[in-house]
Amino acid sequence: MPFPLLSCRRVLVAVLLLPLTVAFAAEPPRTLPELRTRLEAHVSQPRFAGAMWGIKILSLDTGEVWFEHQSGKLLSPASNTKLYTGALALDVLGGDYRIRTPVLGTVAPDAAGVLPGSLVVSGRGDPGWRTRGGSRNFWDAFAPVVTVVRGAGIRRITGDVIADATWFHALPQGAGWTADDLNDYYGAEVSAISLEQNYAELRVSAAESAGGPARTEWLQPHTGLTVDNRVRTIPPGGTRRIIAQRLAGETTVHLFGEIPVGAEPEVVDVTVPRPAQWFAAGLREALIRAGITVEGQALSRRWPEAPADGLPGVRLGEVESAPLRALVRDFMKPSQNLETDLIFGHLAELRRTPELPEWRSTEDLGVAALREFLQRHGLPAGEVRFEEGSGLSRNNLTTAHATVSLLALMARHPAAEDFLAALPIAGVDGTIRRRMKGTVAEGNVRAKTGTLRYANALSGYVTTGAGERLAFSLMLNRNTGQPANRNVREELDDIAVWLAGVGRKEK
Repeated sequence: MPFPLLSCRRVLVAVLLLPLTVAFAAEPPRTLPELRTRLEAHVSQPRFAGAMWGIKILSLDTGEVWFEHQSGKLLSPASNTKLYTGALALDVLGGDYRIRTPVLGTVAPDAAGVLPGSLVVSGRGDPGWRTRGGSRNFWDAFAPVVTVVRGAGIRRITGDVIADATWFHALPQGAGWTADDLNDYYGAEVSAISLEQNYAELRVSAAESAGGPARTEWLQPHTGLTVDNRVRTIPPGGTRRIIAQRLAGETTVHLFGEIPVGAEPEVVDVTVPRPAQWFAAGLREALIRAGITVEGQALSRRWPEAPADGLPGVRLGEVESAPLRALVRDFMKPSQNLETDLIFGHLAELRRTPELPEWRSTEDLGVAALREFLQRHGLPAGEVRFEEGSGLSRNNLTTAHATVSLLALMARHPAAEDFLAALPIAGVDGTIRRRMKGTVAEGNVRAKTGTLRYANALSGYVTTGAGERLAFSLMLNRNTGQPANRNVREELDDIAVWLAGVGRKEK
């Protein structure tokens, strides 16, 4: 039976490409026609027959479309969604904007320094309540609130310490997240008051001899979590494997696995339910450590629970976040989901009016704000179908055309410098710090990654060897034919390297 014409063509392409694959990766094309030929051959390889590519490459200097392939196809952008959230935030609020978290008393303190009521921290989505990744200790996260309390002359609180997260009308998890996400740090609960990105670290150490249970220690206190430790110590040289599992809605962390005698301790990340409660417990102790007496308990509120009794109360002061440009950089470089969703939620709730029904969710308002932003700037809003702001949703869809249109807008936007500074740099920092090293793309490509199962993306900016500025969006979905010796990221990185090398002069 003869092969269909299309199959014959694919077989022929495959044969022709076999000797070229290594050369493609090693040597960028010199000219635009050569680039286009190479790109067409690359995406037409038989191993992508079941996959979907969406590509668009645009010259920012001339407006010429260098290449596009299915650029209007709706695909999962994964964390390329963060490009839209970052652009929206900088456009609506500006790089100098700061989130202000009110610190309240349910009543006014008296002349003797006694607050005869409760202390309330009313969360507004500031993602900066964290010390992880720096030289500060856990208690430093609460120092700004302690400073406000001291500044109000308070030395004793007779009531409770309350973390109020009801400003967000949101569920703890984002729309379109999967059940698997909820056990991992990248699926930590969304809350208007967060602490340490809403996950804690549990250190697991081997016992002194094989057969004994591993030792466990929380690196952050007051999580409210307990540990069901089933990790056993095995003889030296064995294979380490530790799995932490917390069922949704429960506070017990089940630990399974083995760790060899003499092995270095392993730190596992565990999401913390009701992070506002964790914040309240930590703040209460931080106040006591600072010499402020607290007679009540640590309590929390979250929507749809009612706000803390007595609100709006008496304003004692407020805590300012870092400038928005820094907050956008902090979520964009490492692709931090929670911090993205907090910024998305904050700008969404700024739109809430008394006329809106209480059940209108924070995410709904954020998506509406994004749509208005796209429409206002003449971008293809119909090609952007998002449910939430971080890209963890499997239901978020956009096109390479829409993403390049966004990048082109932000290249000439008043916040262009802030937006560009937030993007990871190839071989230097962020999620592409280890990628494209030793190539012409290193230090040149500035792009946002996106990774979910069967969804990979890389979109951003590059300057060619001839000095021409390009905006590009590369999306590859449903790719299941990847060779075992080649990471799917290389399919995108190679293209970025080719773009960086176009027009180079011979040395």
